Amino acid sequence: MATSRSTSNLDERARHLLRVLVGRYIREGQPVGSRTLSRDSGLEVSPATIRNIMADLEDLGFLNSPHTSAGRVPTIKGYRFFVDTLIKLKPPKGADLLMFEHELNDAAGDPKALALSASTLLSDITKLAGVVTVPRHSHPSLRQIEFLPLSGKRVLAILVVNDSEVQNKVLEVKRDYTQDELTEAANYLTEQFRGRDIYQVRHRLLNELKRTRESMDRLMARAIEMAEAVFPESMPDSQYVLAGQTNLMGLEELADLEKLRGLFEAFNRRRDILHLLDRSLHADGVRIFIGQESGYELLDSCSIVAAPYATDDDAVGVLGVIGPTRMAYERVIPIVDITAKLLGRALKSQNLPA
Repeated sequence: MATSRSTSNLDERARHLLRVLVGRYIREGQPVGSRTLSRDSGLEVSPATIRNIMADLEDLGFLNSPHTSAGRVPTIKGYRFFVDTLIKLKPPKGADLLMFEHELNDAAGDPKALALSASTLLSDITKLAGVVTVPRHSHPSLRQIEFLPLSGKRVLAILVVNDSEVQNKVLEVKRDYTQDELTEAANYLTEQFRGRDIYQVRHRLLNELKRTRESMDRLMARAIEMAEAVFPESMPDSQYVLAGQTNLMGLEELADLEKLRGLFEAFNRRRDILHLLDRSLHADGVRIFIGQESGYELLDSCSIVAAPYATDDDAVGVLGVIGPTRMAYERVIPIVDITAKLLGRALKSQNLPA
């Protein structure tokens, strides 16, 4: 019989049974029947009483019954009530916590490498997909630039940024240049713009071009041509690094080829994932999107557990875990929370730009 009880009025017995059922389903992946729930719950009540409570929970929208089974499984609403009200978190401790910190502190000294290390860590620990946005306020600064002549009016540009990161780019230029000409231009750009944000170099040089077009010498002209080709016009949109997406291919919940294809399409498009992560940038701790809560149909079979990471109380990025709705939330939530704190601490301790 249907019930009009609100979720806030669920009695302790109903809450306990819902907690046990969701936990069992997360572990086993099979619909949970009343006999199993009676045995697991530890309550001294009859299976008939448990069936009545399960029917009430189903009427409230917390559970549903697959057609092929007498057991029940949690709905998105059931998962939401579980993570908001019933969950008992299991944070990593001792050796696991030290391992987290060690992995991040040993990461290479640039923001993207650190983000990749964090996403790989999340993936390895949870056996799901780990995602981390590169610090959005990261400003790579120029340390040195070199040019090498190639055939066919092409030049290889080699940039060293942030003291350690090397970027290579093949440039299409208007004519063939000698090595001496390229060395002169490289020395000029390095001397004039060492320590500058690389996204500002092109803008500054083009402004200089407007002021001195008629009087500039050949060296300046060469430098400007090279700068137009090698330096980006503006800072790119937020980027993220993703690790462990192949972990999702072996999960029963995503075994449907169309679901899996849709999920990987979302990864490739990036925009939807970035939008979800951006919604978590100013969250107070961990934020969870379960199934259709994301607002993106391609992610209906997934949950995302995300948290911002910060330096000096300024949120500079978001990290998280992507997996099926049948996720071990009690483990994943504290792992995401702790990794976010450790990543922010690592960025600050390494004095990386953020």
